[in-house]
Amino acid sequence: MDQTRVLSIFLSVARTRSFTHAAQAVGLTPPAVSRAIAQLEAHLGVRLVNRSTRKVSLTDEGARLFELADAGLRLLDEAMDQTRYSKHEVAGVIRLAASNSFGSRQLIPLIKRFQAHYPDVVFDVLLEDQLTDMITAKIDVGFRSGNEPAESLIARLLAPIRMEICASPDYLREHGTPRNVDELLRHRCTGYRHPGTGRIMPWSLQIDGELVHQDVPAVITLNQVESELRAIRDGIGIGQMPDYMIAEDLAAGTIVTLLDELATHHSGLYIYYAQRKQLPVRVRRFIDFVMSEVEAGWLQGDRVKLVVEG
Repeated sequence: MDQTRVLSIFLSVARTRSFTHAAQAVGLTPPAVSRAIAQLEAHLGVRLVNRSTRKVSLTDEGARLFELADAGLRLLDEAMDQTRYSKHEVAGVIRLAASNSFGSRQLIPLIKRFQAHYPDVVFDVLLEDQLTDMITAKIDVGFRSGNEPAESLIARLLAPIRMEICASPDYLREHGTPRNVDELLRHRCTGYRHPGTGRIMPWSLQIDGELVHQDVPAVITLNQVESELRAIRDGIGIGQMPDYMIAEDLAAGTIVTLLDELATHHSGLYIYYAQRKQLPVRVRRFIDFVMSEVEAGWLQGDRVKLVVEG
């Protein structure tokens, strides 16, 4: 039995909880994946997975094997990378995760600057608006806005985020400018539906010194932040956006802020990574580079500023 190959198949099943999805990931048929798992179970003398017509779950022994084998193969991947790139001081693959908006606006320019110093480092970037499972996706470093990530991760605050109420000048000329919360709630507004939960997110407002989560009636609701920004820019309604999303529009005058006294700073932009005793050199260099960029002004003060390459 090729133990490394069979363990790789098992790890794919454990991550996806599906023989079909695992088969697609490893380039086999579902029956071949099932036979490989049965072979591994026979070799170990224990049942590793519970099979049903709807899903696959791990037994206690399977969960333990997944924990140990996944860590072991990660070390093997790292050893292979270090051997492959032994001629270079900093080289190899860094896997990143971020939201779509941050990835396109902030992360891509950052990667360009980093690769100017370390051209032998390549990046595998996963952009999605819901929180990525770092273990399953084998992510080295993540970037997220919102609250501090889970305690199982090392998280460092890069900058606070100011949630701005904003609209296009054309919208305000046609519909007028609200002067307070009551008038705001009578205006046409945009809404954001969380892609993971399907919940329409309330607006975060600073009212009388307190943080208030306010449900706002929306004339259009979207589950993608860039699309909501487009709706605001096109004059469909008033919206609430993180400041780094609208920095370019503010500079161009296509969007303006209003009711600044209601803006909040309750969330932040974080970099996070797994709690590992020895990070690969390239990952440590990248994290240090990010923090040095912050100190140099990449993210200015209490407003996240868009870096425009040119």
